[in-house]
Amino acid sequence: EPQGSSGIWSGCVAGVRSGDRYKYAIETRSGDRLAKADPMARRAELPPSDASIVCGTSNHVWSDAEWLARRDRDASWRRPLRIYEVHLGSWRRVEPARAFVDLAEDLAAHVRDLGFTHVELMPVAEHPYGGSWGYQVSGYFAPSARYGTPDDLRHFVDVMHAHGLGVILDWVPAHFPRDEWALGRFDGTALYEHADPRRGEHPDWGTYVFNYARHEVRSFLVSNAHYWFEEFHVDGLRIDAVASMLYLDYSRTPGTWEPNRFGGREDLEAVSLLRQVNTTVLQRHPGAVMMAEESTSWPGVTAPADSGGLGFTHKWNMGWMNDTLGYFARDPVHRRWHHRDLTFGLLYAFGENFVLPLSHDEVVHGKGSLLAKMPGDDWQRFANLRALWGWTFAHPGDLLVFMGSELAPWKEWSETDGIDEGLGDHEPHRSHRAMFRHLGSTVAAWSALSEREHDPEGFVWLDADDAEHSVYAFGRRGVEERDGVVCIANLTPVPRAGYRVGLMMDSTPEILLDTDEIRWGGSGYAGERAPLVVDPIPWQGRPVSVTLDLGPLSVTWLGQRR
Repeated sequence: EPQGSSGIWSGCVAGVRSGDRYKYAIETRSGDRLAKADPMARRAELPPSDASIVCGTSNHVWSDAEWLARRDRDASWRRPLRIYEVHLGSWRRVEPARAFVDLAEDLAAHVRDLGFTHVELMPVAEHPYGGSWGYQVSGYFAPSARYGTPDDLRHFVDVMHAHGLGVILDWVPAHFPRDEWALGRFDGTALYEHADPRRGEHPDWGTYVFNYARHEVRSFLVSNAHYWFEEFHVDGLRIDAVASMLYLDYSRTPGTWEPNRFGGREDLEAVSLLRQVNTTVLQRHPGAVMMAEESTSWPGVTAPADSGGLGFTHKWNMGWMNDTLGYFARDPVHRRWHHRDLTFGLLYAFGENFVLPLSHDEVVHGKGSLLAKMPGDDWQRFANLRALWGWTFAHPGDLLVFMGSELAPWKEWSETDGIDEGLGDHEPHRSHRAMFRHLGSTVAAWSALSEREHDPEGFVWLDADDAEHSVYAFGRRGVEERDGVVCIANLTPVPRAGYRVGLMMDSTPEILLDTDEIRWGGSGYAGERAPLVVDPIPWQGRPVSVTLDLGPLSVTWLGQRR
C-alpha cells in the first residue's frame, strides 16, 4: 500500500523464509501487469532464471579486522598497486556456483607468488548475459549466483585479506540492460533511467542510462557503492565507462544529444554523483581505492572533489596503453620514427595518479593476445613481449595486468575458453612465467621501483633521445633514496656492445633484470657478466657511468644501494 504521497509502497508477506523466490507484481497506469525482480535483492537465481531470492542473515564470521584497520589507518591506496585482473568464471573451471569458494585459496597463492598486491574482479554483481562479462548489471546488490552465495563472496574476500591481498571490484553505474524483468521501465515508465532517449539510452551498447538527477536514483547508486564496502569488506571499486558518464555527447552525433543548462557537453548530474560517491566512500574508508576507467583528458580526475576534481584515487592511463602497445606492435625497423611514442606519456605521467592498464580489453574481440601483437618470428615475439613487461614494470605508475598474461598465451581471451594452464608446462611459456615472477619480487625488494609512482621526483630521464638506436634509459629512486634503479631498453634486434649509461649514484651496480637472459628464453648475448665497473665519466647528466652489453630486444635493470 502507498505510504502517503511519498511514492513509496510497502507490504508484508507472512511466512517468508530465506531461500524463497519472489518478484514484484506491478500494475502500471495503463493497466499492464509487470513481473519485476527486486532492485534491492541480495540474492538472485542462477541465470537464465531471473527471480529474486530472500536472503537471510549472514553466517560468515569475519577474520580481517586487523587488515581493515591497517588499510584505513595507513591510507593504503597511496601505496604501490600491482593489480591482477580476474574474470572469475574463466580463471579456472570449477563447478557452477562454486567459484568464490573453490578458487579463493588457489587464486590468492597464485597472485602472491607473482608479486601482486591486489586482485581486481570483473563485475560480480548479477547480470543476465554471461557474454557481457558482468558489465550489464541487473542485480546491483546481488553477487552473481554464477559464483556462489553472498557468504561465499565474504569468504573469498576474507581469504584474500588473510593472504595480504586487497580486493577491488569493477562497478558499473553508467548503464544497465533492457531486460523486461529488471530495472528498465520498472513501473511502466522511466523510473531508473532518464526519460529522454537523448540522455537515457546508450547508442553503443543498447542499454539504458541512469537518471542521475533523480534523488532516488542517486541514493540507489551511492548506497550500492557503500554496500560492497560495508557488507563484503572490499578494498576498492573500479568504476567502468566513466567517460560515457561525463559527456552528454559521448558516442552521439550532432542533434542526438541535449546540452546541459549552461549549453555545454558535460553531464553535470553525473559529475556530481561521482564526486558524492568518491567523497563519502573515502570519508568512511580512508584506505579505499576508487579508480576511474576514463579515456579522455578530463582535468582533475584524481584531484579532491572539494577542489574541483572528481575525487578518484586513481585513473587508468589509456593514452599510455595505446601509445605503448602501438609502439611494440611496430616492426623494429620502423621504431626509430616513432621514438616519441614511449616518451610522450612521461610529459603527463604525474598529472594524475595513473594506473598502467594492460587489461582484458586489449586481448579480446579480434585484437589478439599481447604475444600475437608483437612483430617478428616466434623468438622475436617473445623477446618483444619480455621487453614490454620489463619496460612496464619499471615505468612510473601503478600497474594492472590481466590474468594469464604471465603465461604469454597465443590466443586472445574468451570467457568460454578461459586460460590454458597447460602452457606453463611448455617452453617458452614456462620461462616467461618465471620471468614474470622475478619482475614482481624485484619490484617489491627495491624501494626505487615500489615507491613514488606518482611523484616526478622519483623519475629522471637519462636518455630519451637515442631514436637512431631505439634505446631508452631512465632512472627511478625511492622516498629516502636508499637505492636507485636504472632501466635501459634496447628495442631493436641489434645487440649493443659497450653501451654507456649514467648511474643514479656512485655505488657498484648489480644486474637486477636482463630480459635477454637464457633462463627467460633470451639469447644470452651478454653471457656471464663480470662485475660492472663504475667509471668517473660524466654521462647523461650524471657524474658517473658504466658500460654494459645490451642484448637484442631487451630491457635491463641496474640496481644500486647506498
